[in-house]
Amino acid sequence: MQKKYIGLTAAFLLGISAVALSTIACANNDINLQEAQAEEVFTLDGPGMAKEFKKGKEVIYWNEQAVYADESVIHTGTAMLYYSQVAEKKNKTVCINAGHGTDGGWGYTTYCHPDHSPKTTGGSTGEGSLKATCISEGTTLYDGTPESEATLELALLVRERLLKAGYNVLMLRESSDVQLDNIARTVLANQYADCHIALHYDSTEYNKGAFVINVPDIWEYRNMEPVASHWQEHNRLGECIIDGFTSVGVPVFSDGYMGIDLTQTSYSTIPSIDIEVGDRASDHSNPVLLNLAEGILAGVKPEDTCVLLIEV
Repeated sequence: MQKKYIGLTAAFLLGISAVALSTIACANNDINLQEAQAEEVFTLDGPGMAKEFKKGKEVIYWNEQAVYADESVIHTGTAMLYYSQVAEKKNKTVCINAGHGTDGGWGYTTYCHPDHSPKTTGGSTGEGSLKATCISEGTTLYDGTPESEATLELALLVRERLLKAGYNVLMLRESSDVQLDNIARTVLANQYADCHIALHYDSTEYNKGAFVINVPDIWEYRNMEPVASHWQEHNRLGECIIDGFTSVGVPVFSDGYMGIDLTQTSYSTIPSIDIEVGDRASDHSNPVLLNLAEGILAGVKPEDTCVLLIEV
C-alpha cells in the first residue's frame, strides 16, 4: 500500500516552529536566551504583544492581533513556553492544555465556529447551538478531585517528559486558575506550537478507558475553515496518540475515537486533539498518570510510534 504525507503544516514536518521565529526575534534584539542568567528577565514589546524571557522559558502574553483573537472573551492570563535544554533538540513545540481551570468561565459564551455557523454535533453543547460556554468548570472525579486538578497534575508530568525528550513545551495552564477561555488557548497554541493536545476526563462513570475526540465525518463541518484545511492533521494526531497509548498499555475505550464538533478543533490551524484520558471513575494515582504521560510522549514522537504518514 502506498504511503504519502498528508497536509501537515510545513513547520511541523520541517521542524520549524514559532519558537524558532521567536528566537530569531530575540537575536535581533541582542538577547541570547541560552546565555541569560536564570534570575534575569528581559521584556520586549511588539505589536499587540509583550514577552518576558528567562533562561529556558518565555512568558507568553495575549496578542489581540492574532487570527481569531477577536472571538475570545477571556484572555487576560498568560501561558509559559519552555525550551528544552537537552543536547539533542527536536526543534518542535508541543502545546499541552490542562483542561478547564478558568474561574468564572462558565458565565460567558463564545461562538462555536469562527464563521458563527451552528454546531453540527451534540456534546457539552447541543447540536444546532451558535454559542457555547467559554470554558466549563469540568466534572468531579469519584474521590472528589476536580477534573481541572487531575488534568493539571497530568499536564505537568507530560511537560517534563517532553522537555527531556527534546521538545519545547507551551503550557497553557500551570495553576488552578488561568484566565484563558477555550478560544484563547487555541489562539495561543496556533501562534506558538506545532501541535495542540488538550487533556480531559469524560463525565461517564464506569472507568471506560482513554479515547480521543476527532473530527466528525460531517460534510458541513469538514468543509468549514479552518477545519477544511486541517481536519486530516487533527485526526492523524489522534491516531498517533492512540498508538502511543497502546504501546505502553494504557486502556483504550472502544476503537479509541469519538467524533465531536469541538470549539478547540473549530479554531485550530495546527494539528490539534482533545484526549479524554479517563472518566469520573478512573484511577488518577501517580503511577497511572505517569503511564499516560509516557503514552502521550510515544504518540508525539514521529521517529517512533507515529511517523506522521497516512496510508492511502
